[in-house]
Amino acid sequence: MTDVTMRKEPIDRWLVDPMQRFLSHSSMSGMVLFSAALIALILSNSPWSAAFHHFWEIKFSIGFSHWQLSKSLHHWINDGLMALFFFVVGLELKREMISGELSQPRNAILPIVAAIGGMLVPAGLYFILNPSGESAGGWGIPMATDIAFALGILFLLGDRVPVSLKIFLTALAIADDLGAVLVIAFFYTSEIDVPSLLSGLGFLCVLIIGNKIGIRSALFYGIVGIGGVWLAFLLSGVHATIAAVLAAFTIPARVKYDENTYNTKLDALCVGFKNACPNNFPTVTTEQLHILNEIRTISKLALTPLQRLEHALHPLVAFVVMPIFALANTGMTFSSDSLTQLTSPITQGVFLGLLLGKMLGVVGFVALFVKLKWAVLPEDFTGPLLIGAGFLAGVGFTMSLFIAELAFTSQVLVEEAKLGILLASLVSGVLGYFIIKRQVVKS
Repeated sequence: MTDVTMRKEPIDRWLVDPMQRFLSHSSMSGMVLFSAALIALILSNSPWSAAFHHFWEIKFSIGFSHWQLSKSLHHWINDGLMALFFFVVGLELKREMISGELSQPRNAILPIVAAIGGMLVPAGLYFILNPSGESAGGWGIPMATDIAFALGILFLLGDRVPVSLKIFLTALAIADDLGAVLVIAFFYTSEIDVPSLLSGLGFLCVLIIGNKIGIRSALFYGIVGIGGVWLAFLLSGVHATIAAVLAAFTIPARVKYDENTYNTKLDALCVGFKNACPNNFPTVTTEQLHILNEIRTISKLALTPLQRLEHALHPLVAFVVMPIFALANTGMTFSSDSLTQLTSPITQGVFLGLLLGKMLGVVGFVALFVKLKWAVLPEDFTGPLLIGAGFLAGVGFTMSLFIAELAFTSQVLVEEAKLGILLASLVSGVLGYFIIKRQVVKS
């Protein structure tokens, strides 16, 4: 029997393979994100607290001569690095709308309805407790769901969880992300510099034209997207993360070779490679090299640039961008004032909005549509599972922290919002996990 196993080098066994298994595990990104948040909290309440907070305020500048853009490291992370996170969110949204759970109205209606309910009810609860003043501006904080944490908790339960629940929560979180992006765009944008905004829209048109005429190079979209759209939006006052989502929607989602064409070409190249004369050395022959390069080329053309970018960027965002964001934004110092913050309307509004508002909004809107027979729950999707999913949607974390930084200029109010986010995300995650675990164990 022919031995077709790949030769394993020591670095493969000790580093590459374990790393690949770690990165491919669905729950790992949520665990890394949680660890980063925990480290930030520990450092914020250690003897190194002052140095830790000062580090994020170090100024960095880009530009030349008389044209420079200077911001703190904290702002570069929130306005720059997080743009990469929102770019991947945009790629996921486009893919889901084209060929995923949001592409079929019948499949998409329940998670979209759940997402709407999960945004309106938390915002309403928050607004009841904070009807006026600067604190009223935080109504968008409890509207968001952290897709990495929520799905990470769900995947900890393993294969016992019904596929319908995983699909529902994934689609809900994606629809929720779209809602959060729209909220940021329309309600958390500062004064607009029209010339810069028009410049950004002009660069966006260049990307759209590039898509239409068939440009598939990631380098083209990267240069125009970052150097044009993102920078112009950053200078315009419209939050730069919106530019990232808009740029993501211009990435081509078409293949050059369909499945049949690809299979035909690949079969012919494989036959050619098999019949090529080997040189009996570790290196391949020139003929084999050309065939392998051609296989790589046609494989690239059989993938959409959208999926190729999403696949390449997802580990970077999940294991680098989001943990760095958590390190920079989760840190808060607990003191005797923290007990006072628990009674703050902002803390209570965020906490109740995420913990109860999310669950009531998700469950209530879904139950209403099912009762009116406008939608149907899958057979294996029971009421307790829906309640569990509602609590998991209350894990706001990344998106909620991001909106909190946009909503308030006062650091005291930001700290109060952070406390509510952390407590609500923790309690919601634990409740959702155990409710779903109990249900799947029963079945």
